[in-house]
Amino acid sequence: MKEILENSIYFGFFLTIGAYLAGLMLRRKLKLAIFNPLLLAILMIMVFLIFTGVDYEAYEKGGQFVSGLLTPATVCLAIPLYRQLRLLKKHLAAVAVGITSGVITSAVCVFLLCRVFGLGHEHYVTLLPKSITTAIGMGVSQEAGGIVTLTVMSIIITGIAGNICAQFLCKLAKITHPVAKGLAIGTSAHALGTAKALELGEVEGAMSSLAIAVAGLMTVALVPLVSGWI
Repeated sequence: MKEILENSIYFGFFLTIGAYLAGLMLRRKLKLAIFNPLLLAILMIMVFLIFTGVDYEAYEKGGQFVSGLLTPATVCLAIPLYRQLRLLKKHLAAVAVGITSGVITSAVCVFLLCRVFGLGHEHYVTLLPKSITTAIGMGVSQEAGGIVTLTVMSIIITGIAGNICAQFLCKLAKITHPVAKGLAIGTSAHALGTAKALELGEVEGAMSSLAIAVAGLMTVALVPLVSGWI
């Protein structure tokens, strides 16, 4: 069985889709935020690969087809933003300040954590793109000399945490305005957070989509300036 799976180019693709659908069904049945479909899919795939002994490289042959859809999927998030263009113009100043403060706060927090745990330059630039979408974060990390695989892992963990905790944290901080919710979620938890923002409302989803793009571009510009801090 192992040889059959490793020789199939579509094995990774169908395993990824199947695991995600299983996670989605489990989430809908249990209705608990902690059962995030992506997190469940990752765990299922890990268990399956360990149990069957299939090499990750064999899985990646088919899994890359799903990865290839990441960029166009991110671009599609512009649709809800276009529908809320009038609202964006009305709150333009607040949007600019919100996203800028979020990007700067993320960079400062990474810097302080690296100082506390004694991490060096390589790990610092690896973690800097943790709050932007994977499509941009991988390039930023590679260009700055970071460890791309760890960058991807940090982005996924950040996104899943944001997806699970976003609604609770907004309630805890008493953030009620839909624009503020969307900006906070998109700036801190990229596309996975935006999925939760879209569940909260169309305005939240639109502002979160905007935050992904702007925060990504700002991080690209910011990294060369702050990467020498450590």
